[in-house]
Amino acid sequence: MSKAITFSEYGAPEVLHLSEVTTPEPGPGQVRIRVRAASVNPLDVKIRSGLMAEAAPARFPVIPGLDAAGVVDAVGEGADAAVGDEVLGAAVGGSYGEYALLERPVAKPRALSWEVAASLVTVGRTAFRVLRQLEVRAGQTLLIHGAGGSVGTAAVQLAAARGITVVGTVGEHDIERVTALGATAVRYGDGWVERVKAAAPQGVDVVFDASGAGVLADSVALTGDSAHVLTIADMSAAQHGVRFSAGSADPADDSLSQLVQLAAAGELEVPVWRAYPLDQAATAHGDIEARRNRGKVVLLP
Repeated sequence: MSKAITFSEYGAPEVLHLSEVTTPEPGPGQVRIRVRAASVNPLDVKIRSGLMAEAAPARFPVIPGLDAAGVVDAVGEGADAAVGDEVLGAAVGGSYGEYALLERPVAKPRALSWEVAASLVTVGRTAFRVLRQLEVRAGQTLLIHGAGGSVGTAAVQLAAARGITVVGTVGEHDIERVTALGATAVRYGDGWVERVKAAAPQGVDVVFDASGAGVLADSVALTGDSAHVLTIADMSAAQHGVRFSAGSADPADDSLSQLVQLAAAGELEVPVWRAYPLDQAATAHGDIEARRNRGKVVLLP
């Protein structure tokens, strides 16, 4: 037996409890890690609150968590890692616990802290995937809504490194930071369309919405084609003819390995705002729901 955070009903952060659970055993191709850090993602919050119940009903009790980093302590048949390896990856069956299962783990370089390693997985892979789906290329102009958030921050850096002109809508407190990452940052809220047009007189080719702030209609008008707009955060996407991008289990996806190399080389920054002990998972969820965080929130079992 081991400890993990669980919830047995949808609700506020207080439904999260530290529980005794059966320690998971790795299946074929999986490894079990002793978790050193688990990332808290907005999707975790949506699942816990019941916002995803219709699309993906929970089977209670649920151990939340998508990402983890830690030390391998057991391996399944055919797993590409050995006991004692330091790895990171996407968790199978939840990551908010003392132990987690990973499929296709990636080696953690010494240059990465446990907190950054865990934070990189979903954030980095999402940004990488969206840029690929938008087919944005060097010389084009990309508008990122929510450029100050974790996914937006990663997308700014990946796009700028590829020679893409990036404009990002952000809160006032994030203008300086996002500008330093390679974007032209403009304040979100009323009047954002005019501010974007002033920042990009050459026009905007494609739009990535990571904010879910009701910006799709204006974004389609800005690009002239709904096919040039993609969101990961606005469930009304279909009403505007906009693509909604969700995660993929594509076994050929090697983006995490590339992202790890970039982060280890100092070419990709993933800001970590705060780390909490595992038993404070409810506080971590509360921070994200209230949008207090200015970077990733992680749990340390």
